[in-house]
Amino acid sequence: MVKDFLLDVASLVYPRVCSGCQQSLFKHEEFICNKCYLSLPKTNYHLQQENPIEKIFFGRADIKAASSFLFFQKKGSVQKMMHALKYKNKPEVAQLLGKWYGQDLKKSDVFSNIDYIIPVPLHKKRLQKRGYNQSEHFAKGLSEALNIPVVTNVLIKSKFTETQTHKTREERAENISTTFQLQNSEIINNKNILLVDDVITTGATTEACILKLQENTNATISVASIAYATL
Repeated sequence: MVKDFLLDVASLVYPRVCSGCQQSLFKHEEFICNKCYLSLPKTNYHLQQENPIEKIFFGRADIKAASSFLFFQKKGSVQKMMHALKYKNKPEVAQLLGKWYGQDLKKSDVFSNIDYIIPVPLHKKRLQKRGYNQSEHFAKGLSEALNIPVVTNVLIKSKFTETQTHKTREERAENISTTFQLQNSEIINNKNILLVDDVITTGATTEACILKLQENTNATISVASIAYATL
């Protein structure tokens, strides 16, 4: 009863609202309300071979599989969720989405036998400014659901780049082609890796990470993201 009372008092000062629809959350709801959860625009690409995410990398990078949890639509609930987790200090949203998606990935044979989950890293300057890496929190949620460890000391972002949001496909590729580096690469030698990102649009950032992870490691790479956005 004391805990419930404290939660009620806290909600008056810091209202608990859904990251998707901005409506008040019930006590049993966590970050995203049941209504938004039930209406999540899932891609179900993890059940579809040669899906649109995989086709992004045809002829560009050698991958085992690729998928995204949700469709990203402008002014939709997913955009609001992404904005909350990236700019409103709510990384827990990404972790919750990771847990939900991990339960879905258990139903897909192509995402089985993963050894490590590796999030797309942030440069230390952006990490210091934001305070967290949203892709790493998504990875933690997947890890919790799939019981697969997250590795963050292999792929690093060594070059600071401007935001990719308003760049063309060609500008994105040029912007990040030399951005990532490997360290402790022996950890992933001959391993099956699940590389995770927040949003996949052109795939330029993901492609650069894939190619870097495969340098002299013989690693098999699969890809998963929170959302898929078309240009």
